[in-house]
Amino acid sequence: MTTATLSQTKLPPSTHEFSEIIHRLEAGGAMLPDTPENLMQIIGIYKAYAVPMDFYWRDLLYIAEQVFLNPLPFLKYFIPQEYLDLHNHYAGDDADLRIWRGEATAHPELLAFIEKGETKKMPKLLHHLWHDRVNMEFAEACMQAMFWHRDMGGLFDPYLDTDEYKANADRAIKAYFKKNPMMMGLYKLFPDLFIEQVRMMSYYSNLGLFWEVMAPVFFEMSDLYDEGKIASVPEAMNFLVNGIFAIAGRPIYHHVYIDGECYEIIPKSKGFMWLYEAALPYVEAVFYRTSPFRGTKSYNAQAKQVPDDQKEFHYGILYADIFPVGTAGIPPTLLMQDMLHFLPPYLVEYYQQYCRGEDDMLIQLANSFQRSMYCVTSAVIQALRTALLYPLDDQNPKHLIANRQFFEAQLDRFKRPEARLRDIQRSDYR
Repeated sequence: MTTATLSQTKLPPSTHEFSEIIHRLEAGGAMLPDTPENLMQIIGIYKAYAVPMDFYWRDLLYIAEQVFLNPLPFLKYFIPQEYLDLHNHYAGDDADLRIWRGEATAHPELLAFIEKGETKKMPKLLHHLWHDRVNMEFAEACMQAMFWHRDMGGLFDPYLDTDEYKANADRAIKAYFKKNPMMMGLYKLFPDLFIEQVRMMSYYSNLGLFWEVMAPVFFEMSDLYDEGKIASVPEAMNFLVNGIFAIAGRPIYHHVYIDGECYEIIPKSKGFMWLYEAALPYVEAVFYRTSPFRGTKSYNAQAKQVPDDQKEFHYGILYADIFPVGTAGIPPTLLMQDMLHFLPPYLVEYYQQYCRGEDDMLIQLANSFQRSMYCVTSAVIQALRTALLYPLDDQNPKHLIANRQFFEAQLDRFKRPEARLRDIQRSDYR
C-alpha cells in the first residue's frame, strides 16, 4: 500500500513542455488539475462507468467460459442468472479482499435497467432488438484492441503461442465439438483458425477478470466521495494507486466449462498476475492505442494514413477527438450511452448547466470520461514510479532526477497534437 507524499522537490525547474504537470506529479498530484469541478466529474463518471462495467465483466466471463466457440452466438449478450448472481471477489462479505462495501452480486441499478431499460418491462429479446440494453459491443471493442495489440509485456500473451497452451485448447475444442462432426472436420482442416478463436476467448477472460476488480474500486470511490472522504483529485488518484498494489497479484486465467467439466486453458497455477498481464496491457491498448474509428479516419496504410508501427497508434481515449467520438456506432459513444443511464444526480445537474440540450450530453460525458481516464493513467504512472524508482520525498538528488526523467518520458507521449493533456488543464474544455 503506497500513498504518494506531497512534497517539493529539490531540483531546478523542469524544462519539459509540460513542466507544470511534471512538477505536479513530483508533488504527488495527477495530470488532471486538482479542482472541485474536476473531482466531481471524475467521481461521477467512475460511478456511472462502474454499473455497466458490472455487466461487462460478467458477460465477458460468460462468453469466455460458456459460449466459447459457439459458431452462432446469437444469445451471448443474454447473461444467465448464474452470472448475475456470481460473486465479485472484491465485494461482499465473502470477498477475497473487500474493496467495495456493497453486495457481491450484480448491482441493483444494473438489474433494474436490465428489466426495464429506457422503455418499459418487456422480454429480453425485445429490449435487445430495440437496442435498449447495455452495449456489450464496447466491451468487445476493448477486448479486440488488447487482442490486436498483442505482445505488450508480461507472460500471458507469449503463453498463448506455446505448445502447452495449444494442447490445452485442443482438449477443450474437441470436448466442445465432440457431438458436432462437421465442426470437428473443419477443425482438422483449419486447426490454426480454431486455436486463434480460443486465444481471443482467453482475452475475453483476461478483460473480464480485469474489470471484475475495477468495478468495485469505482463503486467504493463513489461512496467515499459521497461521504466526504475523498476530497481532492490526488486523493482519488492515490486510492487508485493503493488499489493497484493491493490487487496486483490477482490471478489471470481462462477456464471453459463443457458439460459440467472444467477445462483449464490457462490454469491459475501459471501465476499470471492482474497488474502485468491485464492492467498494464489494457491501459496501453485501450487508453493509448486502440485503432481508428470506422467512419472517422481512412484505413489506407499504403497512403500512410495510419502508422506502419502499431506502437505509434494513438487513437485511445487520451487522444480522442470528442466530436467524432460522439457519433452513433463508435465504441466510446456506446459506452457514453451506457453511462448516461447511471449518472449520479450531481453530474446530471452539472451537465444541464453546460449542455446545449440532451443530445449534447454524450459529448459532455465523453469530456468528463477523458478527464477521468487521465486520472487513472496518472495513477498507473505513479504506481510504476513507485514500483520501479524512488519515493517522491526521497532526499537523494540522483533519485529525484531519475523520477523526473521517468515522468518526462511518460509525458513525452502527450506531445502529439492529438493528445488532450493540454485541453484537460482548462475548466472550459467542454
